[in-house]
This record gives sequence, C-alpha cells and structure tokens, in this order.
Amino acid sequence: MSHCATASPPSIPPRPAIEDAYAGLLWTFAHEDIDPTRVAIGGASAGAGLAAGLALYAHDRGEVTPVFQLLVYPMLDDRTVTRTDHDTRGVRVWTPGSNRFGWTSYLGHEPGLPTASEYAAPARRNDLRGLPPAWIGVGTLDLFFDEDVAYARRLLDAGVPCDTFIVPGAFHGFDALFRTKPVSREFWREQARALREALA
Repeated sequence: MSHCATASPPSIPPRPAIEDAYAGLLWTFAHEDIDPTRVAIGGASAGAGLAAGLALYAHDRGEVTPVFQLLVYPMLDDRTVTRTDHDTRGVRVWTPGSNRFGWTSYLGHEPGLPTASEYAAPARRNDLRGLPPAWIGVGTLDLFFDEDVAYARRLLDAGVPCDTFIVPGAFHGFDALFRTKPVSREFWREQARALREALA
C-alpha cells in the first residue's frame, strides 16, 4: 500500500494594489506611440483613491509623471471611519457601515490605525508638493465630502493646481444611478472639460 502526499502551495502574500497600478502606468509610458506629456490618471470612489495614491507613488519613484489626476468623489481617508463628529444623516448609498467594511477589506486591518499606508489612504500624506494638477468632484451628501474638500484645499496650499466641483445635494455615485439627469450630465461635462484642458 502506498501513500502519496501532496504539498500545499506556498502562501503568496497579496500584491499591493498600488504596485499593480504603477506597473500599468509604466507600461503606458513605455509605448512609443503614446505621448508621455498627455497621460492622465483617474477614477471614481475607491478607484479615485487609488489614482490619488498612484500620483503619490509615481512622484516618490520619480520615473514617470502623469500630467493630471481626475478624482471623482475619491475615497481618501480611512480615518473618516473613526470620526464621532460626522453628521451622516443625509448620506446615501455609501454609508458609514459600507465605509468601515470597505476600508477594513482594503487595508487588511481596522481603519484608523497609524500603520495605514499613505499610498492606500492618500489623505494621510503630509507633503503634497510636486503632485500633478487635479480635479476633484463630489456631492454635499457624499460621505467623502469633508475629506475630499480638505484634500483639495491641501493640494492648493501645497502649490498644486486643483479644481473642485461641488454638487449640492448629490450623494455618492449619483451620476451612475441617474445617468440621464441634468445634474449628472453636467458632472460628466465638467470632467470632460477638465481633461480637455489638461491634455491640450
């Protein structure tokens, strides 16, 4: 009687999302048919937070420089989860519970700990000098409103051009849920305008 034992595959630690994003950015800049002076980065919600972190990461590495960052209601600060002074009664779609779950899943630990990386939570970055110009759009009923407006202000204070577009009464993801509404169309037009001007 014989017995065959199979070895368990080695445990491979997860690759940080920022490294995947940066690999994609390097791949883009490596193509000769792409103008390196017209490469912008951006996203919405958690994707916008990743884009903001990518801007920091690229700046620190010093190999390539995106010309612009388009940040649509970006998820920037895990410490929002721990706030006790935050009035969230008008918040819709992305709630405090969603935020706690999202940050815990992304960081791999409880939000608010001092060990959180500034590439994962860009609002933790102290020095924002030298980053690409930015556009930040957010609604006043978005859970991220305070952290987004604060980040925009800090970019300006650091000498980084930043255009902030605030939508009164809009909640997180309003433009995706109500694509044909005038307020959503205007929101999209503002993003297109910002990109056109940045890439002109």
